[in-house]
Amino acid sequence: MNRKLALLVLAQGLFLTNNICLVAINGLVGLALAPVPWMATLPICAYVAGGALTARMVGRHQLRFGRRRGFQIGLVVAIVSSAMALWSVLHQQFWGVVVATLVGGYYSANAALYRFAATEIVAPTKREAAISWVLGGGCLGAFIGPLLARESQNLLVAPFAGAYLLLIGVAVVGLGLISLIDFPPLFRPAPGAGGRSSAELMRQPIFIVAMAASALGYGVMSLLMAATPIAMGQCGLSFGDAGLVLQWHVLGMFVPSFFTGPLIRKVGVLPVMAAGVLLNLGCVAFALSGQDLDHFLGALLVLGIGWNFLYIGGTTLFTQAYRPEEKTRAQGLMDTGVYATMSLTAFSSGALVTTGGWQWMNWASLVPIALCAAALAWLALRQRASSA
Repeated sequence: MNRKLALLVLAQGLFLTNNICLVAINGLVGLALAPVPWMATLPICAYVAGGALTARMVGRHQLRFGRRRGFQIGLVVAIVSSAMALWSVLHQQFWGVVVATLVGGYYSANAALYRFAATEIVAPTKREAAISWVLGGGCLGAFIGPLLARESQNLLVAPFAGAYLLLIGVAVVGLGLISLIDFPPLFRPAPGAGGRSSAELMRQPIFIVAMAASALGYGVMSLLMAATPIAMGQCGLSFGDAGLVLQWHVLGMFVPSFFTGPLIRKVGVLPVMAAGVLLNLGCVAFALSGQDLDHFLGALLVLGIGWNFLYIGGTTLFTQAYRPEEKTRAQGLMDTGVYATMSLTAFSSGALVTTGGWQWMNWASLVPIALCAAALAWLALRQRASSA
């Protein structure tokens, strides 16, 4: 692994530290401050909605300012949003937390491009491995994120306020790491030579399926993960138990990354993505079979592995859907779709878990899983017909 890729892997680890810590605490902060219980996951929903609203803007900023300056802007936004959330929790302002996490969505959409930037700092033959290594950096977040959430619970006078303070420090370290990476210049098309329009890009079968698999895989993961701390509390399990479950879930998300790239090169991208769909079904079966600690842990672990196969597979497939001059536009479109889906599922999770309960949430997740399976089958049939 070269030095640039190693630094980007660490930056990804800090990004996931931020995300996992926010997932662990924002639902509980929302439950404590929200006017009504079903709004508990609104801060999580606002975070991913912010990503959806700014994904295309992030792409334009990257093209205008370059990778390094663009990533630096994202980390400055992370510092500002964490400071806003800290003030809001200390002053018991629920809508202040929602606005802060909405602003923080820019950082989420920005850092989501680390996986694409990884393909630009390695040889073309190592792109799948580079994507896998960068996403594998999330293992760092699996350990630090829950740890920060747990240890900061009573750090300040308001529960969990200390987590936002620590996340400011996490973003500062990430800013230092990104500043050490010299990214190659992005391809800048000549005036009038920007490639195909957004509509043309989105009509491609590969584009449709890559976006659908990534968005629906992320959506199912967001639906279940966002509500896990609340659901476990309803079942009488402790916040420490919830932190343990989230830790194993994130390990399931990112440890396979070190093997997913070579696996795709060996057996193909669609079989790996199909395995991700089957693992999502396994998660639902596990969750419906019981509500003790072992069942939560097993379900979320399997869910994480399924997400890994779908997301890395979808990202790899997506790199075939655009030309160099279309890169930032295409990446912005994809991440807009991913974050829009996550926004819907993160919001739905709060309503479902506080009204219908954990089991209804799992039954509801079968809908996006079925849609993902249908999309993969459609593309496989098209490719088989084309080959024939």
